[in-house]
Amino acid sequence: MATKQGTRLRRAASMTSAQDIVSEEKKERFKQADKPIHRHADSLFSTDSGFTNYRGLLNLCLILLVLSNARLFLENIIKYGILIDPLAYLQLFLSQPASWPNLCLLLVSNVFILASFYTECFLSKGIISEKLGLVVYTTNLTLLLVIPAAVILYIHPNPVFSVVTLGTYTLIFLKLVSYASVNKWCRQQRAEKKKIKRTKSVSISEKGASTVANGREETIWVNYPDNLIYSDLYYFMGAPTLCYELNFPRSQRIRKRFLLKRFLEMLFLSSLIMGLIQQWIIPTVRNSMKPLVEMEFGRVVERLLKLAIPNHFIWLMFFYWFFHSTLNVIAELLRFGDREFYKDWWNSETVNQFWQNWNVPVHRWASRHLYKPLIRRGYNKLHASVAVFFLSAFFHEYLVSIPLQMFRVWAFTAMLGQVPLALIQTKYIPWKYGNIVVWLSLIVGQPIAIFAYFHDYYVMHAFTSNATAV
Repeated sequence: MATKQGTRLRRAASMTSAQDIVSEEKKERFKQADKPIHRHADSLFSTDSGFTNYRGLLNLCLILLVLSNARLFLENIIKYGILIDPLAYLQLFLSQPASWPNLCLLLVSNVFILASFYTECFLSKGIISEKLGLVVYTTNLTLLLVIPAAVILYIHPNPVFSVVTLGTYTLIFLKLVSYASVNKWCRQQRAEKKKIKRTKSVSISEKGASTVANGREETIWVNYPDNLIYSDLYYFMGAPTLCYELNFPRSQRIRKRFLLKRFLEMLFLSSLIMGLIQQWIIPTVRNSMKPLVEMEFGRVVERLLKLAIPNHFIWLMFFYWFFHSTLNVIAELLRFGDREFYKDWWNSETVNQFWQNWNVPVHRWASRHLYKPLIRRGYNKLHASVAVFFLSAFFHEYLVSIPLQMFRVWAFTAMLGQVPLALIQTKYIPWKYGNIVVWLSLIVGQPIAIFAYFHDYYVMHAFTSNATAV
């Protein structure tokens, strides 16, 4: 009997709970019927909606990009075959003795470095005056740019190796300007009998040069003129920065796993870049010469667009290879602590913002040694910005025209043209379209420059060859 009563009670309880559930569902339906389903809301693609999660669309764009370029790459392979030769540049260097002086020029660069070093030593001891030191520095830096350019123009080595040589000399020029400026600031402070604590010449180090005394680790700071030694100067010459300091931030150890990753990236990306140039860029540019010479506008635009995508891929890979992989390898080997070689330039909404973020070492040098000194001397921001772009335009033309043995000032004009573009973008283009303008200038601008120089180089050499044949 007890068992039967228990069973009845359980059934009654389950029926009661089922009835409760049904009643709750009815109440919920009534609530939903009374609750409005419409409200004020913007479509997701509207700016006012505040919606920002477009991850699925980004994945779609990436898939379409990979598939479209895979088709182009396969078409290129079918049309031209395999053109990649991993030893092409080494064979080219060995087969052209005219390119060997580039290696000699790289060794000779030490003469200019040591000239600056001994000038600083003499200035620190008062052997020569500041005016004479300025004359020596001006002469040394002028010869630093003129001599390699004159040798390259006279010998006519391969443009690829000449660009590397002139690029190295340009870096040395910028570094020596910073080296001279910082040491001069230190001499001025010493003459004023002030303690040297300029943020421009001394930075906070993670560990600094340290020694163990009485079981404790103490940090040793280098002060002027104790920094005037060979090891300090050549450390700066090798460090991935253009701005000199007496005390650089230093990491405590070399991270072997991090170093190996970056080194493997260097090898892989450099091989991939060279392969894509040989397989993709060179055939496209060569096939563009006929419409360029005949100035067939439609065909020129078609070739420009065909070159734009692979050129931009290579540019992006070069950015990662140089600013992330290569500079991190150098910094890790030297235990250089500041690894901010670039910022989020891909989010830049103006041209000025892009140039500030994509190459941080150059931006810091330009701001420290050109822009801010001009502002302190009373120039306005526009004039100072024009001076910065003018110097950048000069070095861009220096690195292109001299190796190609021709002067067309396309690079100079393109760089100086960034100033009016920045002004137009700031005043007339809404901020939400600014990033699109920056990307379009990068994707389209570079192929135009390549076509302009290659066209002139092709026409000049074709004309020279025909004249020689006649």
